[in-house]
Amino acid sequence: MWCIQTIDSEYRTRMYDILNLYEEDYDPKKPLICLDEKPKQLLRDKRITIPMKSGYSEKYDYEYVRNGTANIFMAVEFKAGKRVTQVTKRRTMTDFAQFVKFSLPKNILKLRSSDWLRIISISTKKSHSTKHSVKRKQKRFWTGIEFHYTPKHASWLNAAEIEINVMDIECTDRRIGDMETLTHDVGAWTKRRNDSKKKIEWKFTRKNADEKMSKYYVK
Repeated sequence: MWCIQTIDSEYRTRMYDILNLYEEDYDPKKPLICLDEKPKQLLRDKRITIPMKSGYSEKYDYEYVRNGTANIFMAVEFKAGKRVTQVTKRRTMTDFAQFVKFSLPKNILKLRSSDWLRIISISTKKSHSTKHSVKRKQKRFWTGIEFHYTPKHASWLNAAEIEINVMDIECTDRRIGDMETLTHDVGAWTKRRNDSKKKIEWKFTRKNADEKMSKYYVK
C-alpha cells in the first residue's frame, strides 16, 4: 500500500467492503473465506546436510540445485480457525478453479444448500474466471456465492496473506527440494494449525483506515 500516492473511490469502496465483512460476527452459515497463493522454488542441497543435535544447529552448504517450482494455494476461514492448503505444480486458472470447486467443499466448508459463501481474493483475471466457473458448476450445492476483491496494490487486506506469512515462518521458508516433501510438510503444518484452531485477530477497521489514510483520498 505504501506505493500508492492517492486512493480513489474504487479503492475505498473495495476496502470498506472487506473491512465491513471482517467486523461481522462469525456465522457458520455465512462462511468468509480468504484466498491467496504462494509460488515456491524447489531447491535441493548440493551436499548432504549435517543434522541438528543437542547444542548445535543444522548445518548446510550454501550451494544448492534448482529443482523447478511449485505453488501453494491457501484458503483460510480465519474467524473459525480453519484453513486448507494445496500444493500444485502450476497456478493456472484451471488449477485455481479446481481448488475452489473441490478442495474447499471437501476439506473446510461442509456447506449445506442453505448456506451462503463469501470469498475474498486478489483482484485478477484468474479470480474473475474462477467466479464464473464456480457459479456455473456449483449451483446445485450453494444457494449463494459472493466474490469480494481487494483493490489493486492492496493485498494487505487479504487475511490469507497473513496466514501465508505464518506458514513461511513455521514451515516453508527453507530449502525444500521436491514436490513430495513440500506436499507432506505443508499438509502436516496445516493439520497442526487446524487441530489447534489457530485464528487471526484482525484489528484494522474502517475507522482506522479513515484515520490513517484519509489524507490520500481523492474523488
